[in-house]
Amino acid sequence: MANEAAQESKTNGARGVVLVVDDEEAVLRLYVRALGAAGFLVTAANDPREAAKAIVEGCFDVVVSDISMPELDGLQLLRKAREHDLDIPVILMTGAPAIATAVKAVEVGALRYLVKPFHMTTLVEAVDEAVRLRRISKARREVLEMLGESSQLIGDRAGLEASFARAVQGLHIVYQPIVRWSTRSIYGFEALVRSREASLPDPYSLFDAADRLNAHQALGRAIRSRVIEPINELNAEQALFVNIHANELLDDTLFDDTSPLACHAKRIVIEITERDALDGVKDVRARVQRLKDRGFRIAIDDLGAGYAGLTSFALLEPDLVKIDMALVRNVHLEPAKQKLVRAIVALTADLGMVVVAEGIEVPEERDVLIDQGCDLLQGYYFARPGPAFPVPVFLP
Repeated sequence: MANEAAQESKTNGARGVVLVVDDEEAVLRLYVRALGAAGFLVTAANDPREAAKAIVEGCFDVVVSDISMPELDGLQLLRKAREHDLDIPVILMTGAPAIATAVKAVEVGALRYLVKPFHMTTLVEAVDEAVRLRRISKARREVLEMLGESSQLIGDRAGLEASFARAVQGLHIVYQPIVRWSTRSIYGFEALVRSREASLPDPYSLFDAADRLNAHQALGRAIRSRVIEPINELNAEQALFVNIHANELLDDTLFDDTSPLACHAKRIVIEITERDALDGVKDVRARVQRLKDRGFRIAIDDLGAGYAGLTSFALLEPDLVKIDMALVRNVHLEPAKQKLVRAIVALTADLGMVVVAEGIEVPEERDVLIDQGCDLLQGYYFARPGPAFPVPVFLP
């Protein structure tokens, strides 16, 4: 039905294709007549579940929906729409206005919030604006997709929630080896998250979405349940490095003895990135100690890129420290970086910590880092991240 309507709109000059949803038949007919008279091609639905189905099957320029409906309200319908289409404008209507509802409507991404009764010209003008915005957003989408910047296509909270849910559902893990150069052996593997969701195409956009949705704990649980799956394929002495966001230290499931990681705690190194402020975790030292008591080792990730290295040392008392690739890149060409790496290696040795240099891409970087005292190395030079488990190459 909706696809036919969209095709017809191209041939009869309609101003746009509109889906109108309201469980009151008389009111629904009034809206359909007004919009039809204004030149829009209108599909009507008095059952919100049928409307949700029509959105998936059809091709609408805008959805106009009442908020208060049985089975599926307007806010829920908006979320359903975002699961199918990140761009489609949604106009919500209500005869019982409330500040909380209005705020929620704006928060999840409603374009307009119309209070009944309203003049039909108000509805026509709102729909006309929505159609124009729809066409602009479609053009923007095409440009960004051509530029490979699809992560910028998510415009509102409901769209972000839908994309994030798909990303979590499509999570998969790749692994990159950490090598011990002195013995030409594998020390362990770092687990790195990936997703098949096109709108969140890389870990940075995925974790940024988790930031915006305050969903780090949910994302962390999903990742932790997956990273552990192939651990029995590793040699018993090889470690598995698992990244966590600082906010995950507030998730009690991380400390549960029945959690996915707990059974293998002595083989797990938990990396806490220095880029993540620990200020929000008031009892961070006690929480980290609880992890250590269960057998986990702790690593500070990205040392040299974060905001408070010495503070992280004091709070976390890590077993391992990973030197950020920003310090590693072109280290053979920059004496200042060499000096800083030397100081880090000396400090960690004095504190009884193990240092790992990550992000190595060329043999010159490798050689300088070895000269500075780094024995554990990681980077594309040895192996790119891949399915469990890539075999590193040890070139002379």
